Amino acid sequence: MKPLTVFRHIDCEGPGYLAEVLDRGHVPCRLVCIDQGDTLPETIHDSSGLVFMGGPMSVNDPLPWIAQELDLIRAAQAAGLPVLGHCLGGQLISRALGGTVGPNPVTEIGWHPVRRAGTAAASGWLGDITGEPELFHWHGETFSLPADAELILENDNCAHQGFVLGNTLALQCHVEMTATMVDEWATLYADELAVTSATVQSRQQMTEDLEVRVRTAQQLADRLYQRWLQPVLQS
Repeated sequence: MKPLTVFRHIDCEGPGYLAEVLDRGHVPCRLVCIDQGDTLPETIHDSSGLVFMGGPMSVNDPLPWIAQELDLIRAAQAAGLPVLGHCLGGQLISRALGGTVGPNPVTEIGWHPVRRAGTAAASGWLGDITGEPELFHWHGETFSLPADAELILENDNCAHQGFVLGNTLALQCHVEMTATMVDEWATLYADELAVTSATVQSRQQMTEDLEVRVRTAQQLADRLYQRWLQPVLQS
């Protein structure tokens, strides 16, 4: 099996829980650390899939690696290669496939519920997951849906929390979180928590019952990751 290629844009926003899932499934991966100046691959042919993590930058920023990642996403989509994006990664996917990225009506930080969209794709990707499970969020921008994409997750704060298009899964929310990551982000990005609101939680709010919240969120993460990995495991 060829390895997955995982793109990290800042050292505190690595693959997190996804790395645990891949390890359990004996799925090889290689990490491309943009934050450390790693060279991006010029081709998709050495990968069984592409994974794009989050970061504090915007896809609309004039950063040289953004155009390179957009090209890789387009090439993977054209070849039917699985692509997965978390937050910034989901926004990169949207833009690469013809969508737009801009300000969300509200900044969304902390644990907030999501719900499955009323689409056929949502049933296929989420299975028996119902209700409004809490997932972790940290974003001020969001993406539109590219042509032919199907929404699978939404909430009242952000209309587009996740979409699929073929073997591509783009998420605005963070399903990769571990308890350690939540605590670290609350420290590193503390300035963004100076003013709290209904959609921006304080450090105390987001770390309350943290282990339980993370375990619950990982049940949904398991479902999404396992579904996304199907074509990878068959390659």
